[in-house]
Amino acid sequence: MPLLNGLEAGKRIKKMVRAIRIVYLTMNTDLGIAAEAFRGGASGYLLKTSASAELVTAVREVLKGKRYVSPLVTNDVDAFFLETRVSHMGQEKLTNRQREVLQLLAEGRSMKEVAYTLKLTPRTVAFHKYKIMERLRIKTNSELVQYAMQEHMISPRS
Repeated sequence: MPLLNGLEAGKRIKKMVRAIRIVYLTMNTDLGIAAEAFRGGASGYLLKTSASAELVTAVREVLKGKRYVSPLVTNDVDAFFLETRVSHMGQEKLTNRQREVLQLLAEGRSMKEVAYTLKLTPRTVAFHKYKIMERLRIKTNSELVQYAMQEHMISPRS
């Protein structure tokens, strides 16, 4: 997605409509990302490689008010639920605009490209970057990228 990753989009949708139920259908098997999805309000998480019948099962479970996690994501249910309870306490929260700027910068886009994409000036992008670094007490671009990966805003490239 050009401006947001799926996790961030899901969080925003959930904020707008609290009663909505979100089921992620993804290629990502990372337990941490699945946990982040549930912390952001997801009701289900399954893989695109799952059988089509599993999607039907997931939707039915979610409509009953339950949660659904594909067995392909985790065989260790205890570890999964422990991971979902881990919070980011002590970390400063970023604004939605700061998260957008950080995600695009961490993806390797230049300040001019970020400015064009978000319909901002390069100077405004630089301001947001400075504020992000100040808020998170980060000093280098590589630390920004590491933070974005830790927060599942971007995926490590293989």
